[in-house]
Amino acid sequence: MFCSHNSPMRVAGRLVLALLVVVLTGCNEDEGVTRLKIGHTLDPTHTVHKAMLVMDKELQSLSGGTMAIDLYPSGQLGSERELIELLQIGSLAMTKVSASPLESFVPEMKIFNIPYLFRDKQHYLNVLDSEVGQALLDAPTAVRLRGLGYFDAGSRSFYSTKKPINTPDDLTGLKIRVQESQTAMRMVSSLGGSPTPVSWGELYTALQQGVVDGAENNPPSFYLSHHYEVAPYFTLDEHSAVPDVLLMSDYVWQHLTAQQRQWVQQAVAVAVQYQRKQWQIDTEHALQQVAADGVTIIRPDKSLFRAKVEIMLADYEASPLGDTIRAIQEVR
Repeated sequence: MFCSHNSPMRVAGRLVLALLVVVLTGCNEDEGVTRLKIGHTLDPTHTVHKAMLVMDKELQSLSGGTMAIDLYPSGQLGSERELIELLQIGSLAMTKVSASPLESFVPEMKIFNIPYLFRDKQHYLNVLDSEVGQALLDAPTAVRLRGLGYFDAGSRSFYSTKKPINTPDDLTGLKIRVQESQTAMRMVSSLGGSPTPVSWGELYTALQQGVVDGAENNPPSFYLSHHYEVAPYFTLDEHSAVPDVLLMSDYVWQHLTAQQRQWVQQAVAVAVQYQRKQWQIDTEHALQQVAADGVTIIRPDKSLFRAKVEIMLADYEASPLGDTIRAIQEVR
């Protein structure tokens, strides 16, 4: 399931992953306490990590101290793709991944990468909490993954190292980092850029060294990753709203009791509500901070970007995802 390129870094990564598979179990008993291991790629200051701390506290409270969570942030256990693979074999209990790389495992998830699919922020959140949102959350069970909830990851926008992006034409010739998502790659191509997949952990250096000329992400991630230090132009075109998905290993889930599963779901619900409220605060704070540090924040005419990618929505409406798209559009 790995790419075929055998660079020293990738080989070393495989060896580390193999070691982790040997030494990690997603769920273990420690003096009568069931401990669930969670790995993710974000910094401990990120709102998602803080939400997981809330989830741990809630789980311990609900279970009377018989369940707890062990957290491994900052990519300690691998990239998002590697974390998904660890879940599939039961070597990790839970992870948070963007819906973008998840589409390689669950094709239905590509729907979140369709640009300008949602009318506004409230429509996006309502979709996540609707029946269609739940159906998408249930889809990973086909590949031994269990969707537990959606964290808000806001809207994704472009940032660049070389020049401001005021219109889609400004993307022409720029190498733009994207996640491992065919849909995201097509979007950048449609807008005139050159999509270049780079792992999140390697992106700062890639921007600094000119391997890529820009990337796209939400404001908190742009700020907390310190990418603003090497990419001084941030364009709020808000082309897509791709949620973070909290996943659990189906193998680990099946080894929990019915009561333990209920506690986990309750703790997740509390964490999701906390994260969504905190996300808006963090987004406003991030924009204020990067502006204070000299980043030029551009608020472009979004209709210019939307017009360039309308063909993508039309194509997907005629695909097997068409019914889901129409269901999303009908959510009030």
